[in-house]
Amino acid sequence: MLTPFTADRQIDWPGLDALVDWYIAGNSQGLFAACLSSEIFHLTPDERLAVVRRTLARAKGRLPVIAAAAFPTDVSLQSAVSSTAAITAAVQRVADTGVEAVILLTNQFVTDQEGDEVWLRSAEALLDRLDHRIRLGLYECPIPYKRVLSPNLIAWAAQTGRFDFIKDTCCDLAQIKAKIAATAGTSLRFYNAQTATLLPSLQSGGHGFSGVGANTLPHLYAWLCQNFAAEPALAGELQVFLTASYFALSSHYPHSTKTYLGLHGLPITPVSRVAGNQILAKDITVLHALHADVIQWEQRLGLQSPFSP
Repeated sequence: MLTPFTADRQIDWPGLDALVDWYIAGNSQGLFAACLSSEIFHLTPDERLAVVRRTLARAKGRLPVIAAAAFPTDVSLQSAVSSTAAITAAVQRVADTGVEAVILLTNQFVTDQEGDEVWLRSAEALLDRLDHRIRLGLYECPIPYKRVLSPNLIAWAAQTGRFDFIKDTCCDLAQIKAKIAATAGTSLRFYNAQTATLLPSLQSGGHGFSGVGANTLPHLYAWLCQNFAAEPALAGELQVFLTASYFALSSHYPHSTKTYLGLHGLPITPVSRVAGNQILAKDITVLHALHADVIQWEQRLGLQSPFSP
C-alpha cells in the first residue's frame, strides 16, 4: 500500500480511506500496510500503527490486512537482550492491531556482513520470544539493504508452521522456483514482487503478486493471477504489457503512482516524504498514454476500472 499525504506532508486520512476502497474495487485480495511503498522508514512508529489501524477500520473485514513491524537492525545474537526485547515488543504492537499477520523484514535480524547461520539463529531466538498465536510473514525489503533468503531458509520458515507469507524480491527465476518448491505442503504462501518474472512464477506454483505494480493496476494483476492457467495466450500478452508498464511507473516512484492515481480520479496528492523525486511534464504525458492502454486492456478482459463510481 501507499500512504497518501497532504500538501504539508501529514498523513491524509480521507485519502487513505479512498485508497483502501480503490484497492478493493481493483480486486485486490489483501492489503500490505506499513511496507516500503508506504514509506515506512519515513513514518514514526506511532504513525505506522495509526496507518494500520485506519486501514483495518476502512477494510471492515472485506479482505485480509497484513503489516510490517520495523525495528532496530543491530539485533544479531551478539546484541543486547534489550534489542531482542524491543523487537518482540514491536511485533506485539502490530499484532495487537488485529492484522492477519505481522511481516518481519529479513534485513533486520542481522547485519549485511553476517551469514545465513547467524540469521537463522537470530530468527529462531525471536520466534522463541513471540506469542505462538501471532501469524508471521517475511519480506525481503531492499532497504536498508536487501537480504535475500536462500531456499534452505525458506524451507526452514515453512516447516516452523509460523509463517503464512513471503514477499520475494530476489528477481531470479531459478531461485524463485526453488523457493516455491520449499513451501510445498505448508502454510507458507509465495508472493513474487517482480513483474518481469510474475507469470513464470505463477506457472511454477507461486501464490500471487505483491509488488509496486499493484499500486497502479491491481485489477490487471489480479486477472493475471486468477486466469493465467485458463487463458495462457492472453495471460502472456498481459504479462508483456505489465512488464512494460512497470518501467513507465518505476521512475520517480512513489510520486509517479500517486500522480497517476490523482490524474484519474482518486482524491490524493502526489506528495511523498521520499526526497529527490520530481514529476515533469513529460512524465505526465507518459502516464496519460499508459492509462489509454489500460482502458484497452480493461475492455479486452471485461474489467471495470477501479476508478469507476
